[in-house]
Amino acid sequence: MIMMAGSQRDYDMLTGKPTDSPAWTREEIAALHTFMADWNNELVASGEFVDARGLSAPAHARRVQVRDGVPVVTDGPYPETEEVLAGYTIVECESFDRATEIAARLAKTPHPEHATMTNGWYVDVRPIDEYAPEPEL
Repeated sequence: MIMMAGSQRDYDMLTGKPTDSPAWTREEIAALHTFMADWNNELVASGEFVDARGLSAPAHARRVQVRDGVPVVTDGPYPETEEVLAGYTIVECESFDRATEIAARLAKTPHPEHATMTNGWYVDVRPIDEYAPEPEL
């Protein structure tokens, strides 16, 4: 699973809401969407694509924690710089190294020079449990 992170601030920039950085233009957003569609379509063509979903902004999230044995629900938004899961792509490929190569292609995701990501660009790659290698003891 390739997991992409984002913050409320990142979502706001992409939707034109005011932040401390200029909003992305329609053309910049279109370039991002085109890149992601091409990336996904290449995975479909190679037979490695399993599933992908983008998630709504953190403002639409709820966090459930247990305090003193009781569930406590907190509605978003969270602090604008707090990162959360923004979306994921599941690939089925020959190796963890191949999944890492696929994820690394996201480093070329277009973004405007004025865009400042909350915590810099990264994605996490993790095997889904049923495909994970046995830990060495």
